Amino acid sequence: MVALLAVLLLLAAPAPALATTTSAAKTVTRTVTTTTDPNALSTPSRLDRPPIGHRLTGLKARAIAERVPKVIAARRGYPRSTAGVFLKGATRWQVSFYDTRKRKKEIAQVIVDDTTGAVLEAWTGPQVAWTMARGYPGAFGRKAGALYVWLPLLVLFVVPFVDPRRPLRIRHLDLLVLCSFSISLAFFSRGKIDASVPLTYPPLLYLLGRLAWVGLRRPTGPPEPLRLLVPAGWLTVAVIFLLGFRIGLNVTNSNVIDVGYSGVIGADRLAHGHALYGTFPKDDPHGDTYGPVTYAAYVPFELALPWKGRWDDLPAAHGAALLFDLLAAGGLFLLGRRIRGPTMGIALTYAWVAFPFTLFALNTNANDTLVAALLVAALLVTARPVARGAMAALAAAAKFAPLALFPLLAAQPPRRTARFALAFAATAFVCLLPVILQGEPRLFYDRTLGFQASRDAPFSVWGLWGWPGALRALVQAAALLFAVAVAFVPRRRDVIGTAALAGAVLIALQLGATYWFYLYVVWFFPLALVALIGRDAEPTRPSPPAPAAARSHPRAMAASTG
Repeated sequence: MVALLAVLLLLAAPAPALATTTSAAKTVTRTVTTTTDPNALSTPSRLDRPPIGHRLTGLKARAIAERVPKVIAARRGYPRSTAGVFLKGATRWQVSFYDTRKRKKEIAQVIVDDTTGAVLEAWTGPQVAWTMARGYPGAFGRKAGALYVWLPLLVLFVVPFVDPRRPLRIRHLDLLVLCSFSISLAFFSRGKIDASVPLTYPPLLYLLGRLAWVGLRRPTGPPEPLRLLVPAGWLTVAVIFLLGFRIGLNVTNSNVIDVGYSGVIGADRLAHGHALYGTFPKDDPHGDTYGPVTYAAYVPFELALPWKGRWDDLPAAHGAALLFDLLAAGGLFLLGRRIRGPTMGIALTYAWVAFPFTLFALNTNANDTLVAALLVAALLVTARPVARGAMAALAAAAKFAPLALFPLLAAQPPRRTARFALAFAATAFVCLLPVILQGEPRLFYDRTLGFQASRDAPFSVWGLWGWPGALRALVQAAALLFAVAVAFVPRRRDVIGTAALAGAVLIALQLGATYWFYLYVVWFFPLALVALIGRDAEPTRPSPPAPAAARSHPRAMAASTG
């Protein structure tokens, strides 16, 4: 983590370049190898004749699209709707239907095969604008989402923590709830967002209540020993195997979504002294929505595996994602070993590498696991206010949600709170140097927090069902009030309690977000592991029985009673 600060300080050296205006930064040229986009749209010169190499005319493609039942239903609400006809790549047509002739809103979209005239795709509602909601196979994580990978991982995640002697133990319910996010993801992967979105909220609400209960309820006795269904040595072997499997799958069968692409672009801009915000390319216009630490974390990989100016395989994103995952897994081992012992460290690490949602984040090569790694690091140094303040600032400057953990992490005796706050402020200043040197704080806000607060998306009940904005504002205000209150109410003050309440705060924030995605599970997942599994004590080994001769010898018996 110290390396992130060093990177930011080194990148701050070419200050004049960063301080240049946005318009000047846009004049930088780059040699780009052009490739043919199979989904590129073009407008045919005439609709009454087939374009060269095509069988259908534009008029015929439009007529086919107009007969699709869901298009007919969508257009009933827009009596002035109009259609636009485009060529999509070399073998398909796209017919887009708009609300009016001014084409302010696309209300339906149909893809027609030129050779057969068959309707390949037909979309209405939010799935017109949001292609990620259409359920294209392998769009997120490639084979990581395949049932033959996902279901065995769910089994591997749960089985070692099952206690057959106590089938009604609440630990079992905790594990099942964590796994239940898979039901929502299954619907999402099939483009059924009407089902996937509401199914995310029951597990979120359960975990919010469960973690708050753990964090606010002080322990009344010694913790129960950790009971594993298999020996810890087996888990160690499984960790090694699963780590190798995850790395191999990432290298051979994963994809880089826009999140990882943004990290590489930002790293390229930082490494070359260009303005960071407001200058991203057209194929990733909102990629500058993260904090500077996120982009700085990609810099070493971008320098070693430079960005070629296009959205290709992006090996730098793969390298960064693998490092984030290993840091989170290693941090959980160290944390478990510190709070309970080596068996707990192995158990927490195993839970991380076996949980399929962490593989989902890894195989999309996203940056969300960086947040998890930084929060685990903050728990590791929780007894040291300066280091804890630095880790908290790094997490907040990576993705802004951890900023809500400031009151909880700062809550210490006055002298320690002051040291935490000073370390947080100093680290935050270093992290924000690219913003300070760019000299456009309002632009920074507009591109990050402003954009995230204003964007509408169908991946929450607020965006999908259009629930009142006042109700969402009330949920957000309650989340912020909760984030402040947990620092002052009586609570469990050890690492277990801190992890539980930190996870609860992050979940509370997610409940009020207009944009929620499955990658956000890894933000609170390691905290939930520490709170729900880390509460158990290190397994105790029974004392070896006394030798038979000693038990039966009269002198031995006399000595034991004397």
